[in-house]
Amino acid sequence: MARTARRRPPLFVTAIAGLSAAVFLLAGCSAGGGGSDGGSTDKVHVTLITKDPDNHFWTAMVDGATKAAEDNNVDLTVAAGKDQTDADGQIRAIEDAIARGDNAILIANNGPAVDDAITKARDAGLLVIALDTPTDPLSLVDATMASDNFHAGELIGQWTAGALGGKKATIALLDLFGDKIVSIDHQRDQGFVTGMGIDPANDQVNGDEAARGTYSAGDYEIVCNQATNGAEDGGRSAMENCLSANPGINVVYSANETSGVGAVAALKAAGITDALVVSIDGSCSGIQSVVDGQFGAVAQQYPSKMGQLGVEAVIKWVADGSVPQPEAGLDFIDTGITLVTDKPVTGLDSIDSAKGLELCW
Repeated sequence: MARTARRRPPLFVTAIAGLSAAVFLLAGCSAGGGGSDGGSTDKVHVTLITKDPDNHFWTAMVDGATKAAEDNNVDLTVAAGKDQTDADGQIRAIEDAIARGDNAILIANNGPAVDDAITKARDAGLLVIALDTPTDPLSLVDATMASDNFHAGELIGQWTAGALGGKKATIALLDLFGDKIVSIDHQRDQGFVTGMGIDPANDQVNGDEAARGTYSAGDYEIVCNQATNGAEDGGRSAMENCLSANPGINVVYSANETSGVGAVAALKAAGITDALVVSIDGSCSGIQSVVDGQFGAVAQQYPSKMGQLGVEAVIKWVADGSVPQPEAGLDFIDTGITLVTDKPVTGLDSIDSAKGLELCW
């Protein structure tokens, strides 16, 4: 497919502030690899779209993609929604990528409202790879590179069940969203429930498991299932609501570390210091929370690797038309998950916080 004419971006980094999407343009100064028509002088042009511009998970993903782009002389445009609820900002970034004639889009999508724009990009000839957040269906994109979010939840659930040592689990489940369905939300939550040894009922739906019963080592009660929007203030207010319902909560599942930090603040304010708080991400601040005893365990992901592999996949696709394929038995390219804790549970593989800090982002 012949590329349309384009204006080359300026040879410096530009930050455009005050918009609903934060955009940065990165460009090199020498000719690079072939474009989508195989021309020898065209550079590869990639747009990376994250959920928001500030969260350390997404900035780590940008760092990995930026390094790969610099190493391979790729023009990289980075855009984001203003927060994890902003689909319109992501849609505008997709439309901009189409208008520029980019080769590909790498996207961590903000929910199904973005689906039509993704389809429009593929119809325009762009390669679209989902990073971190699978689309529904997966076939909406050309490939998906992500952590196994269900397994991430399962690991911290298994750790929690083992760490309780048979005590009753009085559980608060702090999810991401209450107003939309995003796959990683139910995957992490339902993975945690399954890891605890609780029947998840429909593992595609949060909150439909039995409120009381037995887990793998004893009795449980689920006090609440609250949305946090993945934010610290959302985590704090959600935890406050849960404690109002039952101040005896001793297990807190948080879908991400940012909301987990808010939950810890609410627990401290209530004078509760012995609850087991677990989370998913693996940032340096999150692993430090393991060191400090605020989090009992964290499932560590590797967003920098997602960004790096995404850019490298686009380069290969431009060169020979090949699309990255998952390993046998998987329907996505697995970028890895590791359990980090300083209180290991027998029979469950983990690394300590010192090693986690070496691998954090």
